[in-house]
Amino acid sequence: MWYFWTSLRVYYRLRNHWFHVNGGGANAGLGLKLCCHWCSSSKTIFAEAVTAYSFVWGTALKAEFGPNSRTRISIATIMALINDPNYLKLEQWYKANAGSLSMRKMFDEDQDRFNKFSSVLHTNDGDLLLDYSKNLVDQDVMSMLLALAKSRGVEEAREKMFSGEKINFTEGRAVLHVALRNRSNTAIHVDGKDVMPEVNRVLDKMKAFCHKVRSGEWKGFSGKSITDVVNIGIGGSDLGPLMVTEALKPYSAGGPNVWFVSNIDGTHLAKTVAQLNADTTLFIIASKTFTTQETITNAESARDWLLQTANDKSAVAKHFVALSTNAVKVKDFGIDTANMFEFWDWVGGRYSLWSAIGLSIALHIGFENFEQLLAGAHWMDQHFCSAPLQHNVPVLLAVLGIWYINFFQAETHAMLPYDQYMHRFAAYFQQGDMESNGKYITKDGTRVSYHTGPIVWGEPGTNGQHAFYQLIHQGTRMIPADFLIPAQSQHPIRDNLHHKILVANFLAQTEALMKGKTPDEAREELEASGLKGEALEKLLPHKVFQGNKPSNSIVFKKLSPFILGALVAMYEHKIFVQGVMWGINSYDQWGVELGKQLAKKIEPELKDGAEVSSHDSSTNGLINFLKKNFA
Repeated sequence: MWYFWTSLRVYYRLRNHWFHVNGGGANAGLGLKLCCHWCSSSKTIFAEAVTAYSFVWGTALKAEFGPNSRTRISIATIMALINDPNYLKLEQWYKANAGSLSMRKMFDEDQDRFNKFSSVLHTNDGDLLLDYSKNLVDQDVMSMLLALAKSRGVEEAREKMFSGEKINFTEGRAVLHVALRNRSNTAIHVDGKDVMPEVNRVLDKMKAFCHKVRSGEWKGFSGKSITDVVNIGIGGSDLGPLMVTEALKPYSAGGPNVWFVSNIDGTHLAKTVAQLNADTTLFIIASKTFTTQETITNAESARDWLLQTANDKSAVAKHFVALSTNAVKVKDFGIDTANMFEFWDWVGGRYSLWSAIGLSIALHIGFENFEQLLAGAHWMDQHFCSAPLQHNVPVLLAVLGIWYINFFQAETHAMLPYDQYMHRFAAYFQQGDMESNGKYITKDGTRVSYHTGPIVWGEPGTNGQHAFYQLIHQGTRMIPADFLIPAQSQHPIRDNLHHKILVANFLAQTEALMKGKTPDEAREELEASGLKGEALEKLLPHKVFQGNKPSNSIVFKKLSPFILGALVAMYEHKIFVQGVMWGINSYDQWGVELGKQLAKKIEPELKDGAEVSSHDSSTNGLINFLKKNFA
């Protein structure tokens, strides 16, 4: 037997017997079951951990030891977040200082705070400013947060993603939405194959198709050009294209109208086609497998609607195209496979707007503008890859989120764009963030003992001010918020009066959240209004604002395709960084599966009037009540 020292208790098997070595250190006593192999040629035992009996360390331990040399131990561990020394350092600081943090005081004491806690990115389409000075942080906190990002392996994980490693390990897939917008066209390999030639081939195919439709060359069954495009998809096949086409409406001149149908509720499709003419409508069916129940059901109903007018099955090929990889099912549907646009299993649904899934975007705003969208995202990719952590905007946003979620126990994050064109932005990132980081199992298969992804929500300003800002200002929960605004309006009507009022409200809200209103300030205000005595004292506590509410301000020149691409990529990388720091897989979505499985079992039970008793009493009761009221 050969002894070695480590901070772990390691169990290993040798000739059918289990042995262990105790080591010192803070984490001594942890058990890892090892599968050992004896190499006779090198007279070395190779041991790899297969089971961890603790929440302290993850897997990936490798030990090499032999009789003729000193033991060598190589341990590539994934330490739980809350046991990372940098986390413990932050926790200690939080307990000692967080209660006395005052943003108002920090601004009063440091007139240069804005410059110290802001970052300007000089993009190819104007400057983009992140002001994070209105946060409950000082230089020490930011340094510790960035040290935590480093110790959690953010830089190494970033390299793995961009180099095509299969970081989505539960599905055995690379995560390469960045390849879809790789305008540098540098080689990116998956399984030894450069994916860029295929990416470029599909982009070229999309470009040619967009030209045909937008120029009027593409004709429907009656010989008329296409005026309306309906994207039928759900989840990532709907939310991204919908958000982008809404955000970039000012760039849609010369393109067809776009519509989106996602919900299996027949109302969604019926209301949409009621506004359309069959002979000038093109349907895009977005389903990688061409088996997604909601999408294919809607597609079949749309086909029925078309054929009621066309009365010829050959018309389907002139009015339907597919975003899929299942050529057999696409052909069986009646779509010409020459009009099937592929994407790959390393493209996650919620990161797919950059792929063929973005065909509706390209048709609406034109392919040149679609390329600008890709270019903006690529610019942010390069910034994320090259900027030091302390100047890296996605990283800064991510660590601030960690600060509030894991230390202040914030449960939600508000996204508040002051641009009506961005009215779907928060809804898009509900999927982007919550489906990515809504996980309680870490990469090593253990349950977290800390919070992960927040609830993401929001609406455009100033509408939100008249709806839910009350809760942000005077509610009992901390709600960190991102405020986004363009310096220039797409519609500067009345000598830009509308936009100036919008900007004033944007600025006022972040200042109000930071400063609040003290009792003395509220008293002075009430006295100035003529109130005094008992009436004043009764109203006074209701007029006080605690302040100290954190926010980020993100300002850009104008909402262009390039800038929108950069903003979306910025948040994508923020989500990635947080997932790495929490030790979770941000790129699977097993949480959506169980409901689908149960729905498939329930659907046949709804076909007749027989009473159902195969579920729990609540589900049985609901099924039977609904069946009685179907007619």
